[in-house]
Amino acid sequence: MRLNLRSFKKLVITLIFSTSTLIFYSQKVDTAKYVGTTLSNIDYHHGQLRPAVGTHATQIMRASREHPETADGLGWTYNHAPNIAYWNNTFFVQYLNDSIGEHIPPSTTLLITSKNGKDWTKPEVIFPEYNIPNGWTKEGVKGEANNITAVMHQRMGFYKASNGKFLTLAYYGIALNEKDDPNDGKGIGRVVREIKKDGSLGPIYFIRYNKTWDKSLSEYAFYNKSKDKEFVKACEELLSKPLMMQQWVEEQDRDDALIPLKDQFKAFSYYHLADGRTVGWWKHALTSLSLDGGENWEYHPMRAPGFVNSNAKIWGQKTSDGKYATVYNPSEFRWPLALSTSSDGLVYDNLFLVHGEISPMRYRGNYKSYGPQYVRGILESNGNPPDRDMWLTYSVNKEDIWVAKVPVPITATVNEHIDETFNELPDGAELNMWNYYDLQWATVGIEKKDDVKWLALKDKDAFDYARVDRIIPHTENLHATFTVMPGQNNHGMLQVEFQNQKGLPAVRLIFNEEGELITKSGARFKHILDYELGKEYEIDITLEPSRRWYSLTVNGKHKTERIFYSPVHAFERIMFRTGEQRYFPTPDTPADNYKDLENTGKQIPEAAFYIKGLKTEALKK
Repeated sequence: MRLNLRSFKKLVITLIFSTSTLIFYSQKVDTAKYVGTTLSNIDYHHGQLRPAVGTHATQIMRASREHPETADGLGWTYNHAPNIAYWNNTFFVQYLNDSIGEHIPPSTTLLITSKNGKDWTKPEVIFPEYNIPNGWTKEGVKGEANNITAVMHQRMGFYKASNGKFLTLAYYGIALNEKDDPNDGKGIGRVVREIKKDGSLGPIYFIRYNKTWDKSLSEYAFYNKSKDKEFVKACEELLSKPLMMQQWVEEQDRDDALIPLKDQFKAFSYYHLADGRTVGWWKHALTSLSLDGGENWEYHPMRAPGFVNSNAKIWGQKTSDGKYATVYNPSEFRWPLALSTSSDGLVYDNLFLVHGEISPMRYRGNYKSYGPQYVRGILESNGNPPDRDMWLTYSVNKEDIWVAKVPVPITATVNEHIDETFNELPDGAELNMWNYYDLQWATVGIEKKDDVKWLALKDKDAFDYARVDRIIPHTENLHATFTVMPGQNNHGMLQVEFQNQKGLPAVRLIFNEEGELITKSGARFKHILDYELGKEYEIDITLEPSRRWYSLTVNGKHKTERIFYSPVHAFERIMFRTGEQRYFPTPDTPADNYKDLENTGKQIPEAAFYIKGLKTEALKK
C-alpha cells in the first residue's frame, strides 16, 4: 500500500493518539481532563450550548476585495491565525494576510490596535512581502521559486520583555506550490521588530534563521546588529525562555537546540497551576505537564481525556479570579467556539458558548475552513486588561478577524429577572449583561436619540446580521415587555425570538421588510399590524410552555394569541437579530470551497432598529 503525505501524517497522528491513550490508562498520569456531560451538537452552529453570559463578539476586520478601503487596504481575502496582547493601555491584534488562500503568496502580517476593545484602527502592514530568490529549491519538493514571495505562517505574535520592550514577531516560510508546507523547517526564518509607546515601529531584524537558508541573501540584518542594546537584550531574553521557544517548534529547524520538545505538535499554549507546574496545550486537545517551566515535559503530549477537539487550536489560560479556562472548537468541525472552566486547571466540568454564528464564506480560498477558529488569548506575560475579563481573538472562515470579551467570573446562568431601561443605566455599562454579535457592517451599540439612550442594531451587510441576546433565569411561564422603534419601514428586518437553554426558539416576532409586524405560525406567518418608522412599539407578551401558547399586545392593543411554532419546556434567553436564521454550512458541507459567492461587494441600504429596554418576570403556574 502506498501512502501520500497527507495520509501518512494522519497515520502518524493516529498512532500518537493511540500510544498516548495507552500511556494514560496504564500509568494514570496527572493530566487535564473534561469530566462534564455537556457535548456540542454540530447540527447547530451554536452547538445548542448555553452562552457565557455577557460575551461580546466584535468583528474588527471584514475582508472585502471590492471595497479594500473598508478592510485591509489591499482587498486580500485570506485572514487568519490572529494573536492578541495588551500593552501601553492598548489592545494589539496581529494576523496573517494572504491574497486568496493559505500557503499561496503573496503574504504579509498585519496589526490592528484599540484603546477600548470596541473601536479598532485600520490594519497596518508590519511585516511586508519578502522576495524569494528565483531558482530557490527545497529538498523533497518539486519545482523552484519563480517570481514568488514568502508565505507567513507563525504561531507566536508578541513578547513583552522585562526591560519594557514590546516585540512583535513573524515567520517567513517558503511554499513552492499551494500544497507545499511553509512550516517544514525549510523556510527563511523568524523576524522581529519593536512596537514603541508612540505607536511607531522599529526596524525589522531576523531573530532566527532556518539552517537551509542562505543568510547572505537576507533582506534584513540579524538582531544582534541593532545599535539599540535594550532591544538586543529583549531578543536574547526571549530566546532564553523555553515556553516561548516551544511556540516556534513548527517553523524552526527540526533539531533546533532552543526547542525543548521537538516533535511537531502544533499551536502551543500554556498556563501555570497554583503549585507552579505548567500545563501545555496543543491542537487536537493534546496536553502535558512540565515541572521546570517547559524545559522538560512529564509525558508525551496526549489527548486530554473527555475533551473533544479536532485539528484546530485550543487556548488555555488562568483567569483573573484565580480559575482557569480553555477555549476551543468542541467538535470535529471548526464550530462552535466554546469554553470550559476549571477551579484547579486540571479538571474541567462545563462547556459554554463563545461564538455560535458562522458568517457566509464570501470568498473561495486554499484550505479555508468554515467557522470561528484558531483562537488565542492574552499570554501570561503579554498584559492584563483593566477590566480583568478574558479577551480572545480568532478568525471566522479564515476570512474575517474577530475579538471576544468574556466577563470574569465566567458563568452561563443568571439568578434574577431584569428590568432594564438603557437610558437609566450607567454610561458604558448598558450592555454588560447582554451577549452580542457586532460586525463592521451590522453594528450593535448604545446610541442617543433626542438625548435618550437606545440599544441600536444597524445592518447594511448583505451577507450577515447584527444580533443581541439577553440571558434570563430558567423560567417556565414568562412575562416580558420591551419597546422597539424602527428606523424605516421599507427595508431591513428585526426578528425577536424567545428561546430555551439550547437556543431553540418557540416564538418569533418579525418587523419585516414590507413594514409589517408579523409572527411565525408554523410554516406560515400571521399579520399583527403595519408599523411606521420612528414610532415606538411596546410589546407585552406572556408565554406558557405547558399550554404551548402565548398572548401579546402592542401598545396596549392589537391583541394576538397563538400556539408556539416549536415546543419548549422553559425559556432562558431573548434574542434580537437583523436577519434570517441561517443553517449553512452543515456537517455534510464539503470542506473545500472553490467558488466566490455572487455579488460579494454588494452593499445594501442600512436598516436600523432601536430597543428602549427589556423587562422580564416569572409567572406562577
